[in-house]
Amino acid sequence: MICEVDPDATVTIATSENQVTAIDAQLGDRVGISIEPCRRDTFPAIALATAYLHDVKGVPEEEAVVVCPVDPYVESDYFHMLSKVHARAEKGESNLVLMGIEPTYPSEKYGYIIPESKEEISTVSTFKEKPDAAKAQEYIEQGALWNAGVFAFKLKYVLAIAEKVFGTANYQELFSNYENLTKISFDYAVVEKESHIQVLRFSGEWKDLGTWNTLTEAMSEEVAGNAVAAHCENTHIINELQIPLVALGVNNLAIAATPDGILVADKAKSDQLKDYVSDQRPMYEKRVWGEYVVLDYSFQGDGNNSLTKHLIITPGQHISYQRHAHRSEIWTCVGGTGKIIIDGKVSLIARGDSAYIKPGTKHAIKADTELHIIEVQVGDELTEEDIERLDWDWENNGL
Repeated sequence: MICEVDPDATVTIATSENQVTAIDAQLGDRVGISIEPCRRDTFPAIALATAYLHDVKGVPEEEAVVVCPVDPYVESDYFHMLSKVHARAEKGESNLVLMGIEPTYPSEKYGYIIPESKEEISTVSTFKEKPDAAKAQEYIEQGALWNAGVFAFKLKYVLAIAEKVFGTANYQELFSNYENLTKISFDYAVVEKESHIQVLRFSGEWKDLGTWNTLTEAMSEEVAGNAVAAHCENTHIINELQIPLVALGVNNLAIAATPDGILVADKAKSDQLKDYVSDQRPMYEKRVWGEYVVLDYSFQGDGNNSLTKHLIITPGQHISYQRHAHRSEIWTCVGGTGKIIIDGKVSLIARGDSAYIKPGTKHAIKADTELHIIEVQVGDELTEEDIERLDWDWENNGL
């Protein structure tokens, strides 16, 4: 929708490496990607992305950019407002330009921006941390706005702050030393220390879906998936698993069951989830060729670990021609038809067929119809790094 509003917009997504394949599958080469090697809060992420734009993509440091979160529910008027925020930053009347959301109720979930006036564009008087409901009402009566996490600035502005905070604004240096960068939010490192800030009011559709609590507010039904909520109040369930889920007589909960884990949380505490979840192997991923779900992951004392996946390959798509140094694989077709390549030999594959792939064996598979493969990996190193991708002429080898 950004490009519908502004066809010339250049979009770069700052994200972790395990999200890259899903973004590629959905957006292809329409966006740039700044990869965060690990979690270090919003200022390191924005500083790294800013350096990426300047050093890797060659964006001049005088150019203005807009930073916005990816998780709000919005309509096209939001993106028109982003264009206004960008234009205001380009003028350079202030070092930082924000978008403030006109509050619809005294929320305790957001920080508040107190502007100098109630005009559409205003300088900022002060910022307030997340208040209780009574204090939030006071702020609203003063004309306060919700802090939407939207910032616009010229590249040179954040590059200079990165140099001061981290000792460098060079992309390669920031990337190589990322895990050692100070963990600090953009609000604390930049916004709260800046005296020349403008804010633009936005009164259009905006719902923050950044926590399970706020996500449930946007759900049209209390239950999604194979689940039942009986004698419950203000309890929402999302079940992506095949097994049934029943919630009985519980209130104010967000319940989610996914291949990556199961969450049962008091809605008021759901924003604390990130404090208890560490980076781990994804149990479900979208890929350019389709998707996979991890069915089982077992560690054995003798080093012969096993990982079982269900691969779903889209018709006409293929997994890259590759080989592994540290693991063997067993592929069993449980649905669909396609072609399998083993050390350069092409064979048909259909339901009931299987293949044993030793370490060092070159292999690939392509789907003619939607292809379902159960893949069992066995070895001492079952990681995505143990893949050597090889060239294969897909156009001229009968595929």
